[in-house]
Amino acid sequence: MKKCLMVLGVVFGLLLTLSACAGESGPSTEIKVNFTDFMFEPVESTVPAGQEITITATNYGAVMHEYVIFNLGTDAGDKFDQEDENNIFWEIEVPSGETATETFTAPSEPGTYYVTCGIAGHMEAGMIGKLIVVAQ
Repeated sequence: MKKCLMVLGVVFGLLLTLSACAGESGPSTEIKVNFTDFMFEPVESTVPAGQEITITATNYGAVMHEYVIFNLGTDAGDKFDQEDENNIFWEIEVPSGETATETFTAPSEPGTYYVTCGIAGHMEAGMIGKLIVVAQ
């Protein structure tokens, strides 16, 4: 009986340790994002400042989608339009049913960067997110 309780205690301890590790999420140099009509999954990604980032974007939606990162402190306001082009830090466009992989250098300034889809009406439908850039 004591041996059985000891084994159960060890198993329980291992499960607690593994679940604690699974909950940790720090900055990553890889972003994997899925597009659907009309959202990003995940909505938020954390990357290290100034590092090369590889993004793999898969579009499960029925139409073209974009992942548009704005400059720090800017966003699209009520509607994404031509005036917002000057505030774009980086973007990727992915046709329906396709996957695209590209690299870019993360902003060097830590902060929370606004992300949206630049296709007309998609931001207004709720396709927004965050890129959190953290200092190394």
